Amino acid sequence: MCFEIGNKVAVIDDVIQGVVVGIKEKEVLVRDNQGMEYRFFKDEVVKIKVEQNELSKYIDINNKMLREKTVEKKKKNKTFVKSKNEIVMEVDLHIEKLLKSTKGMDKYDMLSYQINVARQKVEYCIQKRISKIVFIHGVGEGVLKSELNYLLNNYPVKYYDASYQKYGLGATEVYVFQNPY
Repeated sequence: MCFEIGNKVAVIDDVIQGVVVGIKEKEVLVRDNQGMEYRFFKDEVVKIKVEQNELSKYIDINNKMLREKTVEKKKKNKTFVKSKNEIVMEVDLHIEKLLKSTKGMDKYDMLSYQINVARQKVEYCIQKRISKIVFIHGVGEGVLKSELNYLLNNYPVKYYDASYQKYGLGATEVYVFQNPY
């Protein structure tokens, strides 16, 4: 694709949009709305004239597959489950459930993000006096589970493997101790 300085572009597989401010052989330098400059290969960006959400207002889609992609799907992810007058917060820590894209992130960054989400959820449950949390972490190599256990040791909680029938092997249930006052 032929780019010129001043073209408005969007990055494929990312949420970055901006203006071309420099061009090298196979790369373009893009400045976003906040003034950050990024360097991308030419095949990683596309020229845009109007915002994508503006375009979708005027299109008539007859293709079934494309129509399904444009219709917003309702999230099936339950956050709270109430059973026997007890509120249980379920948190899926799989990285693909937490982020749209992990482009540019290494395994350490992804693990740090997952642990930060877990920390926020534990602190939220302590603050809101929710007594149970279920963290769904999957089986994998066990790195996320061990980091989660290390994190939970810093809070007034008791944790154990969650119900095998309901969650399988890859989940940890956390009981949050409530202060009597």
